[in-house]
Amino acid sequence: MWVLPPLRPIKRMPCNCEELEARERNSLAHYAQLSADSRGRNVHEPPPEWRTQYQRDRDRIIHSRAFRRLDCKTQVFLSGSGDHLRTRLTHTMEVAAIARNIARALRLNEDLTEAIALGHDLGHPPFGHSGEEALDDLMRGHGGFEHNKQSRRVVQLIEQKYPAFPGLNLTWETLEGLAKHDTAPEPPLGQAQVEFHHPSLEAQVANLADEITYYSHDLDDGLDSSLLTEGQLERDIAFWRDASERMRSQHGDLADECRHYFIIRCLIDDQVHDVVQTTEANIAAAGVASADEVRKQTKPLVAYSPARREANLQLRAYLYEKLYYNDIVHEPHIRAATLLGELFHHYEQHPEAMGGHVQSLIPSHGLQRAICDHLACMTDRFVVLEHDRLLGK
Repeated sequence: MWVLPPLRPIKRMPCNCEELEARERNSLAHYAQLSADSRGRNVHEPPPEWRTQYQRDRDRIIHSRAFRRLDCKTQVFLSGSGDHLRTRLTHTMEVAAIARNIARALRLNEDLTEAIALGHDLGHPPFGHSGEEALDDLMRGHGGFEHNKQSRRVVQLIEQKYPAFPGLNLTWETLEGLAKHDTAPEPPLGQAQVEFHHPSLEAQVANLADEITYYSHDLDDGLDSSLLTEGQLERDIAFWRDASERMRSQHGDLADECRHYFIIRCLIDDQVHDVVQTTEANIAAAGVASADEVRKQTKPLVAYSPARREANLQLRAYLYEKLYYNDIVHEPHIRAATLLGELFHHYEQHPEAMGGHVQSLIPSHGLQRAICDHLACMTDRFVVLEHDRLLGK
């Protein structure tokens, strides 16, 4: 006789912040960063009703203008170069997906990891790293330019969505993750500064997920653009050759698109497994019992194995030689980046040509920094349009 399974007890609805925080305490590792233990926000706000603090951070980043602009900013190829080539936005979403998977495997806070991953490139200028180098040159003598620092300026100052504070008023832990190699943010008002060597494990995961995504998917775009070929990669890259052999042994000959996807997926899976296993061993060896003990370690705990690190360094050098500095990729970047310089000097002479919010930054931040903020926020397309409008074609 078939018996119905017992009914699950009916849960109270809706699920509130306290219940979500309790789930974290019951399911996450003791070294994870709990939402309930956040150091808070620079401007105090009532806690969210149906979200944790880090879920609120994630949502604020997604709803920001800076996040939407990533869709028209260069990843490797100039925005608009091809329907299937990645933009800075699709790259960001892929980083977040990989970061969540690693965080889940390590029983870390997925929401904090995702917020950091989604916000990590908000400060990236148009035209990729060529644009970053151009702005850094233009800002020589005025503090320079670095996109991780700019991401923090975006979320702390430039975004204007809330009447009670500038920026997005993100939690200290999310700002810590966006700092990357920069110093940790100041604690919220009234809290003592603590000396930390490294950020949370969630921040470390987001940082390494960026690297995994960067090189794996840049290979994919290189193949789609025909600047790289499978024959090249099988000859020059050992772990591409290994993944190809694995694919053929399991599935035989596949169509190009499916074959590329399978090999890229193998590369990502191999790197994720390597990071999870290496990090798990590092955590056990360090004996950390809290998120702040993680921050006091003398070296990051989220890491590749030495063999994988060496293989990735070889891949990095290969991509710079064969893809990033390929004339077809690099020369349009250089030409486009010159537009930034011409606009920069025009705005120095005509600051009134910038928007009102940017002009309001000049008294406290200086003319050059305000111009830099304005240019860094532009999309690839808007730089061209603005250059045509102000300076002619």
